Amino acid sequence: MQRLLLLAAVGFAAQLVDGSLGMGFGVTSTTLLLIAGLSPALASASVHLAELGANVASGVSHWRLGNVDWRLVGRLGVPGALGAFAGATFLSQISTALAKPVMAAILGALGTYILLRYAFRPPAVAHARRSPHGSRFLVPLGLAGGFVDATGGGGWGPVATTTLLSAGKTAPRTVIGSVDTSEFLVSLAASLGFVVNLGLLGIDLRIVAALLVGGLAAAPIAAWLVSRIPARIMGVGVGGIIILTNLKTLFEATQLSGKQAIVGFSAFAAIWAVLIAWTAWRHERARRAAASTSETTALDAETEMEWSK
Repeated sequence: MQRLLLLAAVGFAAQLVDGSLGMGFGVTSTTLLLIAGLSPALASASVHLAELGANVASGVSHWRLGNVDWRLVGRLGVPGALGAFAGATFLSQISTALAKPVMAAILGALGTYILLRYAFRPPAVAHARRSPHGSRFLVPLGLAGGFVDATGGGGWGPVATTTLLSAGKTAPRTVIGSVDTSEFLVSLAASLGFVVNLGLLGIDLRIVAALLVGGLAAAPIAAWLVSRIPARIMGVGVGGIIILTNLKTLFEATQLSGKQAIVGFSAFAAIWAVLIAWTAWRHERARRAAASTSETTALDAETEMEWSK
């Protein structure tokens, strides 16, 4: 019972991050399921089955708040589904011994990308509520994002959300809401791929249900937080957690000694702590500068009105 409550808490936290940052449910949940002892294919299958319900709840919440561009959902989600089915098939065919370090490497790379992206080059801010991107851009993005998502147990958000935000042509709330909504198609296709190749044998539906309950509870809160939470700090924090939890598998795969692994963990933890502090300082400095500019503009406008009288 305690394990299921813990998994529900994991689902809640993962969906809170995913719904407000546009990424994180799959990579966070899969990493923890791997630590719990599940094989990569079963961990990814469990997460994608749980994501089906969480995606619906998240999509509805974002839609109600006006965060969804349905044209973007279709053009991104359909190729994403094709890539996810191919990725699930690929992961189901390789051995567990090979799959674990491969998945850890993918998750670690995604975590590194998230951490560095939000620490050093946060996504550009745009205000367009409809995405101007066409199929030539969105189809390859969807295919790549879907394949990485299924093979890594997560990755749709890190690939799709960060790419669209990097382009700086669509409002962040629209990007996050649309990517979260299109993820239902990706999760559905990945789940079908795992069921076709593995069947339901070995999938613990209690794990799926616990993750789903937690995700459903967090979805409306995350949709509300999307325009209020400091994304830079959360991005650095989430990226670091993903890296830290996958280092053990990577160290074992490279056959590092116990002392070398401890040094590696300690070095990364120190760097991560410095990046969090630095990012928080930069965020606060930017916030104060923006507030100061707003006050100056308001004073100038008030002075101009006084002179006009």
